[in-house]
Amino acid sequence: MSLLDKLVEKGLLKKDKAASLKLEIEQSGRKEEEAILESGAIPETDLFQAKSEFLKIPLKEINPEKINPEILEMIPEETARYYQMIPLAKSAKDLEIGMVYPEDLKAQEALKFIFRRQRQNYNVFLISLSTFKNILKKYRNQKKEVGMALEELETELQQETVKKKSSTAAEFERMAEEAPITKIVAVILRNAVEGLASDVHIEPTKTKLRVRFRLMGSLHPSLFLPLKIHPAVIARIKILSNLKIDETRVPQDGRFSISVEGKSIDFRVSTFPTTLGEKVAIRILDPTVGLGTFEDLGFEGRNLEILKQGIAKPYGLVLSTGPTGSGKSTTLYAILQLLDTEGRNVVTLEDPVEYFIEGVNQSQVRPEIGYDFAIGLRHILRQDPNVIMVGEIRDEETASLAINAALTGHIVLSTLHTNNAAGVIPRLIDMKIKPYLISPALQLAIAQRLVMKLCNNCKKEIEPKPEIKEMLLREIETLPLSIKKTLKPSKNLTIFVAQGCEKCNKMGFAGRIALFEILLMTDSLADVILKEPSEANILKEAKAQGMITMKQDGILKVLRGVTTIEEVLRVTEEKQITND
Repeated sequence: MSLLDKLVEKGLLKKDKAASLKLEIEQSGRKEEEAILESGAIPETDLFQAKSEFLKIPLKEINPEKINPEILEMIPEETARYYQMIPLAKSAKDLEIGMVYPEDLKAQEALKFIFRRQRQNYNVFLISLSTFKNILKKYRNQKKEVGMALEELETELQQETVKKKSSTAAEFERMAEEAPITKIVAVILRNAVEGLASDVHIEPTKTKLRVRFRLMGSLHPSLFLPLKIHPAVIARIKILSNLKIDETRVPQDGRFSISVEGKSIDFRVSTFPTTLGEKVAIRILDPTVGLGTFEDLGFEGRNLEILKQGIAKPYGLVLSTGPTGSGKSTTLYAILQLLDTEGRNVVTLEDPVEYFIEGVNQSQVRPEIGYDFAIGLRHILRQDPNVIMVGEIRDEETASLAINAALTGHIVLSTLHTNNAAGVIPRLIDMKIKPYLISPALQLAIAQRLVMKLCNNCKKEIEPKPEIKEMLLREIETLPLSIKKTLKPSKNLTIFVAQGCEKCNKMGFAGRIALFEILLMTDSLADVILKEPSEANILKEAKAQGMITMKQDGILKVLRGVTTIEEVLRVTEEKQITND
C-alpha cells in the first residue's frame, strides 16, 4: 500500500484524484508528498498525520526558535538539506532526529554513518516539509554570520599597518572587495530574499548603519552595523550595480542579479545622498513572486471574467490605476504574460524595467537624455507592435498617443494615478482627451489596493461584533444578486481574525493580495461619457451594470477568510471599526 492508497482509505483523497496524482508522480519522478501538496488536495497537517499512521512513526511538531543552534552542528547543513533530515533535541541518552522521508533507505544509511562515528544513539520522528524548511533556516543566522564577518574584518584591519586613515574611493573599493564586506552584503541580500522582503534600506544614522527590510508594506529593523563600514558596504553595492564609487553627491540608479537558493533574483538599486552619508534602497525583484497569475493577484469571480473578456479584444486601452505601491505594474505584467504569444510583437516602455520577460521587447525611458514616454511611444509605433505597454501616462502628449494607438488596432496597457476606476475617464478628459475618443479606445479601467493576507495556518473564525455585522450586511445588500446568492445567510455570518503562529512569524499574516474594481466599457457607459462624464454619473452607471467596488471586493474576501475587515477599511479610507 502506498501513501496515496492510505489517503484514499482514510477518505482524505478521492480515487480519481489519487489516480491522476499517481500518474503525475510516475511521469515526473517527484515525491508523493510534494505532488500532493502542490495540487492543494490535502492540507499539509492532514497529509503528514496520515503518513505518521501509515509508517507508524510519531509526527513531531516543534518550534524552530526552541532548537539549540549547537545541536544543528551534529548534521552538516549540506547533508541535512540533501536528505531532508535535521536534529531536533538532545537528552542525556538520545538525540531526536526529524525526517521528512524516514522511509528513504539512503537517508537512513547516511544517518547511521554519521552517528556510528559519533557513537550517538538517536530516535527518528516524522516532520512536515514546512517544519523542515523553517528549521533549516536556523543553520544560517543573519546576525551570527554578519558578526563573524565583522570579526574577520576587524582582525584584518588590526593586522595592517596603516599610518593614516584613507577615505579615497580606491580605499573604499579595496575594502568592498574584501571577503568580510562581500559576505556581509551577501548575507543581507540572501536574508531579505528568504524573508520575502520587497525592499532593503541601508541607511546611516549618527551612531550606526541601519538595515531595514520592507515586509508586507512596512519597514522593519533587521540589523545594525558599525558606522565605520558604511562606505565599504555602499561601495560594494555600487560595484555590483556598476555605479560610480567616487560619486557621492548625486543620486545614482543601477541594478544587478545574483542567484539565491538556485533562483536568479534581480535587485534594483537607488543611492541617495543624505546629511549623514549615502543611503541605498534596493528593490527585490523575484520573478517567482512578482510574476503571478490573475488568481494569485486577487482576481476572482466577476472581476476575473470581465478582465479576461476585456483583454481578449484585438485592440483597446487597458488602464491600471491606484496610488504608488498598490501593485499596478504587477497587474500589467500578469496581463502582459497572457498577451505575449508567438504571433504577437510585444513592446514595452518602462521606468524602470522591473521584471524581464522572455520574448518581450522591453525598453527603459531616460528623460535626462530626452527619451521619455511620449518620444518612446512615437518610436514604438514604427516597430510594428501588436501589444504596447507604457509604464505610466503622465502628460497630455502620452495620453493622446496612447489613445490613438488603441484606436488604430493596438492593445495598449498603462497606469494612471486616480483614486478609483470611475475617476479614470474624468482624468483623461482633464488631459485634453476628447470624450468621443475615450469610449471607442478604453476597454478596461482597473483600480486596486493591497491588503495583507491572513495566515491560513492560524486564522480564527469568529462572529463579528454587532456594528461590524451591520456594516457587512449593508454592503452585502448592495452586491449584485448573482453574488448575494452565493453568500451565507445573515444569521450565520462569520469573519476571520489574525492569530499568529510559527509559520507566519507570529504576525498572523502571510503575503499580500489586491482588492479590485473593474470598469468595463459598454454602450450605455459610452452615452454617459458623451452627455455628462462626471465621476458620480460614471460610478452610478458602472454599479447599474454590476460593477463590484473595491470595498465590496474586500468584503467578499473578508467573508472568505482571505483578509480582515480592518485591512479592507484601512485601504478603502473608511472609518475603522475593530473587532477587539
